[in-house]
Amino acid sequence: MDALQILCAPFLFLAFYVISYHFFHKLRNHPPSPFPALPIIGHFHLLSQPFHRALIKISNRYGPVLLLRFGSRPVLLVSSPSAAEECFTKNDVVLANRPKFLGGKIFGYEYTSLAWSSYGEHWRNLRKLSTIEVLSAHRIQVLSEIRTDEAKSLIRRLFRSSQNTSDNMVEVKSAVYDYTFNVITRMVTGKRFFGEKVENADEAKLYKEIGDETTRLVIQSGVLDYFPVLKWIGYKGIVKEMKKMQERRNQFMHNIIEQHRQKTKSNGAGENGGKNSKTILEVLLGLQETDADYYSDEIIISLLYVLLHAGSETSATTLEWAFSYLLENPRIMKKAKAEIDLQVGHTRLVEESDMGKLPYIRCIVNETLRLQPAAPLLVPHFSGEECHVGGYRVPKGTIVLVNAWGIQRDPKVWEDPETFNPERFESFKSSKDHAFKFMPFGSGRRSCPGENLAIRVVELALGLLLQCFDWENPSKETIDKTDSSGFIAAKLTPLVAKCSPRSEMVTTLSQI
Repeated sequence: MDALQILCAPFLFLAFYVISYHFFHKLRNHPPSPFPALPIIGHFHLLSQPFHRALIKISNRYGPVLLLRFGSRPVLLVSSPSAAEECFTKNDVVLANRPKFLGGKIFGYEYTSLAWSSYGEHWRNLRKLSTIEVLSAHRIQVLSEIRTDEAKSLIRRLFRSSQNTSDNMVEVKSAVYDYTFNVITRMVTGKRFFGEKVENADEAKLYKEIGDETTRLVIQSGVLDYFPVLKWIGYKGIVKEMKKMQERRNQFMHNIIEQHRQKTKSNGAGENGGKNSKTILEVLLGLQETDADYYSDEIIISLLYVLLHAGSETSATTLEWAFSYLLENPRIMKKAKAEIDLQVGHTRLVEESDMGKLPYIRCIVNETLRLQPAAPLLVPHFSGEECHVGGYRVPKGTIVLVNAWGIQRDPKVWEDPETFNPERFESFKSSKDHAFKFMPFGSGRRSCPGENLAIRVVELALGLLLQCFDWENPSKETIDKTDSSGFIAAKLTPLVAKCSPRSEMVTTLSQI
């Protein structure tokens, strides 16, 4: 009898745990939660890479509003337009916070940067600064010459390369990254870091190293965000590395700031002359002169890093995905080229001012962003207070993940969602037309303030690359569209394409 009791004890304990778990879960009116949540790791055993694909499988099985546990952290997973709408309208203020991740503590200056600051007066000041002084429509338009210059540089490099090589093979991401990164760095600091006429190659190399190392450390530190006890049993080294890297990041940007200060003193009116044509850094330094206590070097540096990191990688990723789909859909590529030929012709290059006459380019960009949003889970939100989503009670202190990737591929929302079909956006006027069904830049108070700039950067490059070159898939195999895990869902296998100057454009290309 004693032996039988011993054998039955684990099963009785498991049965008691299951019954009590479900009873108390329903009593508290929490969202559904997959069973089991294992000790210590929670629901991590249900995940595989890439996470946004694994999470939509979980949502399809258990529902569009779920309460998960990742290690020690409660996580609300939202995978429907109606639930997303509740998050970004009724609960927008409550969820306008950021979780206290280690990357935000160290690289976000104790959670004071625009990306990592929680909702409050400080964040509102930073948001106002970014939308009015830094990323306003006027400021973006004033600096359009930089985007035009870098786009021409991209086209020129590809054309010259085609004249000097026989296979005309191009790794698309590498080519367009130089363009997107230089656009941001020149708008922000006035410096070109890659490609032609680089002022300081060592400085450019150092920045690349800093960026790569920062990304690596943020990824590695992610485990500490969900299992903080590991900081004391073997992961202290990561924290030390992050702090050392932050010192290098600060020193690098301090040097850039000091260079600008010296040029401002020597030029009198700033490197770029008049007020309207100043770089973003010059604008911020001008604000520092009027309010040095608030616009400290730390505040300026944190904002500059947000702009540099968020603005370049995402746009380059979107362009690579666009060509991945276009190469598999020659009809769509042909239609886009025909529109460009009709509206612009062959004697000059596409310009930003032409985009209003090229609506199909915007359709291609939107369809790319629908299928492959650069940030598939958006940026994590955090509940500052208890709230309700989908009729369920969401506890205070819950991380909120909105699976934009899943929502934008939901067959209940989109017809034939896995098909690349830009025509579905032909009647699309603004994000309100597909509110909470299409939100690659997020929604609500914490939506991406750089949406307008990102669209301009991507559209201009896409229009020029289609106008000037013929693109082919060198392989007869289907293009691998496996995407990566992480904040940015990049293409795992770099896209290599055959790029040949269009015969109608050779004369124009030879003159740039």
